[in-house]
Amino acid sequence: MDERPIGEGEYPIALTPEQWRERLSPAEHRVLREGGTEVPFTGEYEEVRPAGVYECRACGAELFTAETQFDAHCGWPAFWAPRDSDAVELLEDDSLGMRRVEVRCARCGSHLGHVFSGEGFPTPTDERFCINSISLRHRD
Repeated sequence: MDERPIGEGEYPIALTPEQWRERLSPAEHRVLREGGTEVPFTGEYEEVRPAGVYECRACGAELFTAETQFDAHCGWPAFWAPRDSDAVELLEDDSLGMRRVEVRCARCGSHLGHVFSGEGFPTPTDERFCINSISLRHRD
């Protein structure tokens, strides 16, 4: 894993900062392009959905499915795996004085959230992809 600023690197969808600001609301831009975090327990997708796909709100890439979503009681949508291993990019994140693993959309480089391992959830991977609702769009 490497560490680099959001949007810097080789992504199939590469827009200028101005184009991202035009495409996204200020709140979406703060999370997706600036690496922010939404307030816990406020996102629209915290509750587990019975079916469907979760797409990147910035570019529409399919990232997660309802089949891998679980209720982690953490304040954000939680998934035990991405839809496809190539759907997301994992980067080391040493911000905030702790070591975490950042999750980004592999198609556009947008910040989605973080992944945590070894927390003891009864899931097939023992991983929790803790994703900001504002980074996602759900479709049935």
